[in-house]
Amino acid sequence: MKALVLLAHGELDQLAVVSDKPVPRAASDGVVIRVRASSFNYHDVFTVKGMPGIKVPLPVVIGLDMAGEIVQVGDSVDGWKTGDRVLVNPLNREKGLMGEMLDGGMAEYCAVSAAQLIALPDAVGFNEAAALPVAYGTAHRMLVTHGTVKAGDRVLILGASGGVGTASLLLAKQLGAEVIACAGSDEKAAQLKALGADHVVNYRTTDFSKWAIEHYGKPQRRNYEGGVDVVVNFTGGETWVPSLKCLKRGGTLLVCGATAGHDPKEDLRYIWSFELKVIGSNSFYDDNLRALVEQIARGELKPSIDRVLSLGEAAEGLRLIRDREVLGKVVVNP
Repeated sequence: MKALVLLAHGELDQLAVVSDKPVPRAASDGVVIRVRASSFNYHDVFTVKGMPGIKVPLPVVIGLDMAGEIVQVGDSVDGWKTGDRVLVNPLNREKGLMGEMLDGGMAEYCAVSAAQLIALPDAVGFNEAAALPVAYGTAHRMLVTHGTVKAGDRVLILGASGGVGTASLLLAKQLGAEVIACAGSDEKAAQLKALGADHVVNYRTTDFSKWAIEHYGKPQRRNYEGGVDVVVNFTGGETWVPSLKCLKRGGTLLVCGATAGHDPKEDLRYIWSFELKVIGSNSFYDDNLRALVEQIARGELKPSIDRVLSLGEAAEGLRLIRDREVLGKVVVNP
């Protein structure tokens, strides 16, 4: 079968499309799916480069997110049959992440545990489903499961043009929030406006924290005037303290990653003076994915997909993710 394989850690030239990868066989408690769609996440960039403390068994087929049809069922599997349309939760609770510790979705076929399967209604396309797990699952848990955003909140989203960013934008709007989407170009800002953002900020030309204070007022210690209610910050680095500065008294800083640095400068004065809440959110669960699938089936959610590529174009798709040249998700049809 054809597959996109990471041969060694390094740059994207360590990825190769092979045509002689053996088709996997189902374990007794698992299934094999014909992958119809897989999508990239920034995590795949980290996997290619290599991450301290994580020993990836190379070579490995990358790709965490995938959806497809069951073509083989293990002997001890109940409740699933060949032909069933499924979404895969990429976390194998015994062995780790697909596309990292196990072969992932950038291949024509993939073996997965039956415990990872989510039923996919006919009304939900494979491309839409494959866009969900890491990005939309993370955003759903961060905003919905934890109950951090409510109607009328002012929600400022950093990195709003990426997978988690666009997901956060769409879900925050569903919850009735006023969304300020921050991106690194005027073109992306315009696209985010078209996606539903109430306000957009090009953070390369405008200080997002000062923008929020100019538009909503300086946060006050003695009352709840000024600032924004929620900042979604999965970038870290130099954006951390400016995020604290524009939050209103009692506001919330949401964090689910640190793409620009995990050890930022801190200023605790803002946290105690303004009674701020810093809430972390890690991963996602089956209930998040099922809720998102149901929203798509009801026509309430349409994932933002920048483009759909073939397996031969997949490495270029990951470059686009790495260089932040897309809005939303890049999907591959193996």
